Order: sequence, then structure tokens, then C-alpha cells
Amino acid sequence: MMVALIVLPVILTAAVTIAAMLYVASPLVRESELPRASSADGLARRLELVEERDRALAALKELEFDHRTGKVSDRDYREQVGPLRRRAAETLRALEPAAKPDRPAGSRRATPSRAKVRS
Repeated sequence: MMVALIVLPVILTAAVTIAAMLYVASPLVRESELPRASSADGLARRLELVEERDRALAALKELEFDHRTGKVSDRDYREQVGPLRRRAAETLRALEPAAKPDRPAGSRRATPSRAKVRS
């Protein structure tokens, strides 16, 4: 009887601990939210795009820093920032999942204006 009073809480504690660990780890164990490549070529292409995105964003960050510290003139900054931004945007678009929009891009609804509140 005395052993059961000691063992039962230990078993319950172990069960609750294991359940909590499984619950916390479940997002890590589930399949990744990134789209699965249908082949090794698709995965390799995705990795290339991720690396290109990282390089483009790092180059933009470095250019911004060099401009702020005076290493790059305003003129040189303007010449370089456009192509870097385009490269980063193109890479980000290529990495986006191919989801169909709910409505055409040009048909955005205008948000209703708020009426002035009179006191």
C-alpha cells in the first residue's frame, strides 16, 4: 500500500511530462510547411533561391550601412540600390508558394472612410 502511494505519483508525473514533451515537440516533428519538392532538382532549385535571397538581402544591408557611414556616395547608392532591390524582390517572389489569389490584383476594394465623431 505504501509503495503504491509513492509509485503512483511518479508514474502520473512521468506520463504528464511525456505528454507535454510530445505536445511541445509536435511542430518540429510535423512535416515542414515549405512546399515539398517533387524531385531532387526542385529541392536544389529552392536551396539556390534561398541562398540568392540571403545574398541579395545581405548586399542591401551592407550597401545601406556603407551609405550611412559615408563609404558610398548618394549617387553611387542610388545606382546600386535599385538593381539590388529588384534582385531581392524577384527572388522572394520565386520563393512564394504558387497560390491563386481570391480576386484579381486590380480589383481591390476601397476601405470605407470613417465618419468624423462629433462630441
